[in-house]
Amino acid sequence: MGYSGDSAGRAARSKRADARRNEETLLDAAAAVFVASGVEAPVRDIAAKAGVGMGTIYRHFPTRADLIVAVYRHQVEACAEAGPALLATSETPHAALARWIDLFVDFLVTKHGLAAVLQSDNTGFETLHSYFLDRLLPVCAELLDAAAAAGEIGSDVEAYQLMRGVGNLCIGAEHDPRYDARRLVGLLIAGLHRRTGPRGCDG
Repeated sequence: MGYSGDSAGRAARSKRADARRNEETLLDAAAAVFVASGVEAPVRDIAAKAGVGMGTIYRHFPTRADLIVAVYRHQVEACAEAGPALLATSETPHAALARWIDLFVDFLVTKHGLAAVLQSDNTGFETLHSYFLDRLLPVCAELLDAAAAAGEIGSDVEAYQLMRGVGNLCIGAEHDPRYDARRLVGLLIAGLHRRTGPRGCDG
């Protein structure tokens, strides 16, 4: 009887894990389509990208706003989880910071159009913005602290200021083919890097 219960428990856990993976695949597909075509892209394009039927998308996310908010949260979580992973695997803390900021830029591009979709629900948007700051500010701060401790950047760079600055550089970039926001952000992050040795040596 215990074995049967264990089997049922494992089956239930496996089913939940499969459902979670399927939803993540769907959200990754939706994010990619939003980046390529904007948040008003046809649902059939998202379904085709994810390899599922349109009914599956509507079953999980009855409205476009539901889908966009889910993509937003999914991207925030992916960005938050990437910070510690990059810090553990990159050659230097500054390299980890640069790679994380690149992911952050991807996120900013993905969320273009969200405010317009949610403009009738200011409370909902404010809640999402708070969630965004609560999850990502500590991650950015951890990367900055590590780079400062390694003597790669100054210790006076604040996470909020950096994220706000990167966000400002990305505004409107998708509407101007002559403007490369990613290159500007790259120059900003490179500019933080101290090339004269340990902290304090460059005066």
